[in-house]
Amino acid sequence: MIQIGKYGVGRAKPPLLIAEMSGNHNGSLEHALEIVDAIAATGAQALKLQTYTADTMTLDCDMPGFVIDDADSLWAGRRLYDLYREAHTPWEWHAPIFERARKHGMLAFSTPFDATAIDFLEELDVPCYKIASFENIDLPLIRKAASKGKPLIISTGLASLREIAEAVETARGAGCRDLVLLKCSSTYPASPADSHLLTLPHLRETFGCEVGLSDHTLGLGVAIGSVALGATVIEKHVTLRRADGGVDSAFSLEPHEVRQLVEETERVWQALGQVHYGPSGRERPSLQYRRSLYVVKDIAEGEAFTPENVRAIRPGFGLEPRHFDALMGRRAAQAITRGTPLAWKWVA
Repeated sequence: MIQIGKYGVGRAKPPLLIAEMSGNHNGSLEHALEIVDAIAATGAQALKLQTYTADTMTLDCDMPGFVIDDADSLWAGRRLYDLYREAHTPWEWHAPIFERARKHGMLAFSTPFDATAIDFLEELDVPCYKIASFENIDLPLIRKAASKGKPLIISTGLASLREIAEAVETARGAGCRDLVLLKCSSTYPASPADSHLLTLPHLRETFGCEVGLSDHTLGLGVAIGSVALGATVIEKHVTLRRADGGVDSAFSLEPHEVRQLVEETERVWQALGQVHYGPSGRERPSLQYRRSLYVVKDIAEGEAFTPENVRAIRPGFGLEPRHFDALMGRRAAQAITRGTPLAWKWVA
């Protein structure tokens, strides 16, 4: 169990749901605050931003590599610089957005993309840091974030096991004690088939930390399913309305879907329980509706028990059906009336 702000994170608590606003504010602080209000009403515990500028992310450049040439990308043909300039959250908006989220009782923090972003977020007293998938190989960035002594969440998308190990070693070496690794498929939107949720228990066992899911798939199913495999943190992109557009709106959840995700992930968490066999306390009254051995035809004293006068039926007040074979051929110690639950005292 680790503590992030007022929330405990671990298998003894319902999953922590992080709502990622990203660039879905569409360039409007008012719209961003509307998103905060709507998401707060869903029960999501945390709101996350991304802290960068186009200039801290890339170069204003048209050379190969600086234009997205993947035809399947949501942002095909866009220059990286233009995309980040459109999607970034102005730094002067962070304080009012965080303040609004905190008024609702939510955790409010961000993903820094360079050292200057960490310095800025420290001034806003964020409770933790998130390292994005594409930055999980930026060991100096991880080292600086970890040096602040706050919980650190790292997305593992794209990273090999060796690269994850380097990131974890760097974070712990710089002072991080509370670490969460998020399984992530760094495609947008992601396919459920590429989610590989079975990695979650392996991550937990290998690195001895809390694990979760940064989910870019459409819908709720993958995120809900991750809880059954040990996810204690779930991150999902959110928007007010997908119809509003926005750089990440196509794979973002609307508020009513976030509310459903909160409810369903908690249901799965409640259902995990522990290794258990036999009736629970609430099931115990139902034992009476099991089958048991009953006299189904009047039996005279000394008469043999046969399949014609004894059957396994409901309710469950007689001998267990496993005694049926041993009972056959033995004789009644006294007359037994049809409808009587069999007990050894009736057997000679």
